[in-house]
Amino acid sequence: MAFRIALKGAFALVITSSFASAAFAGGLDRGGYDIDLLFDKGRYAFESGVTYVMPGRQFKNAKDTNPADGNLNGRSSSTDVTENYAIPYIGFKVGITDDLDCMADYSEPFGGHSNPGLNWAGANNEIETKLRTHNYAATCSYKFDAGPGQLRLIGGGFYQEVTGYKSRLVSAIPAPLSAVYDGVGSLDVDGHGWGWRAGLAYEIEEYAFRTSLLYNSRVKYDNLKGTVDLTELPPIRAFFGKTTSVFGSADAPDTLEWKVQTGIAPDWLAFGSVKWTNWSLLQSIALCPTSTRGISCRPGGATELTSLDLLYRDGWTISGGIGHKFNDKWSGALSLTWDRGTSQGYGMNSDTWTLGAGVNYKATEHVQFTFGGALGLLTSGKSGQATYNGLTFGNDVNYSYGNDLVAALSTSMKVSF
Repeated sequence: MAFRIALKGAFALVITSSFASAAFAGGLDRGGYDIDLLFDKGRYAFESGVTYVMPGRQFKNAKDTNPADGNLNGRSSSTDVTENYAIPYIGFKVGITDDLDCMADYSEPFGGHSNPGLNWAGANNEIETKLRTHNYAATCSYKFDAGPGQLRLIGGGFYQEVTGYKSRLVSAIPAPLSAVYDGVGSLDVDGHGWGWRAGLAYEIEEYAFRTSLLYNSRVKYDNLKGTVDLTELPPIRAFFGKTTSVFGSADAPDTLEWKVQTGIAPDWLAFGSVKWTNWSLLQSIALCPTSTRGISCRPGGATELTSLDLLYRDGWTISGGIGHKFNDKWSGALSLTWDRGTSQGYGMNSDTWTLGAGVNYKATEHVQFTFGGALGLLTSGKSGQATYNGLTFGNDVNYSYGNDLVAALSTSMKVSF
């Protein structure tokens, strides 16, 4: 019985501390995919929350290594890079029968926002980049007796939208043309796609034990479309001085995550997880003029107008922690998370270590509030020229970055009955 109390009192904290810790994982990970509401013991459950992340990444020792488009080494060699951002979540779960549960939720699993600005030595690589996803999902599970516990079969699908923006200095404009043109080009792109999920969970309520394995499929954005705006460049070359419609394709990564929790003493709960994310899908995303549709649009191809270059490797995230119920109203949890960086000598996504903490307040039998936070270390590294499939990337700027701090705050409310 004591372990069952621990499960009900402490598990909400596992969600918040883990969610805050994962909000700045490698690649373009933000909230990831979360179906923990599906396990709520109530017949009906509603949850809404938001995590606010404050990353502090800085570039330093930046050097323009391709002065052909204008020597930028007179500009600053250091700059603040990352912008703060919020990650919302909302979900609703219904117990259709004693054994069949379904939930619907909205989340923003992937995203990113870097803004090193125009006045640094790498402006020819990036001025600002933004990416945001919107995920609308429906997930169901069916459970039945198996040995001392219950086995749960999980399945569902989701619809995902993506929007992206990037600006950079295409060419430094000399006087007197600099009075008319600033030399900045920008890309706006959007797309959408469908995905599915499947998994298993096994629960033994007597010991507050649960383990689950969940796979989320990749999402194919086969219909990426947008515009390249080069109106801030004089019309002396093809595509300069005008806006061009473009198309392309990309994949959001598939993921596989294993979670486990168990009661270890009266009112104490231990938990952990391991997640693999297929970030190596994202190398270079080619975008080509719409007028060339029907011809292969590929990185380095004859019709490529621009590209989004990431050169990621697969991500691994390992987390563990402990939760404790203090009394009938309050419980708390602590977690430690390691995330393997996805950058391979190009980009700024190095390993991250994160300490997460949270408290849960059960206001009434049906309403509870959770407050969490995390403090993390973004480890140091450097970025420069790299080669992939015989193509050269990152030959426009070199830079390094030190050990930077990142912080997050998270809050949520859940109503169940």
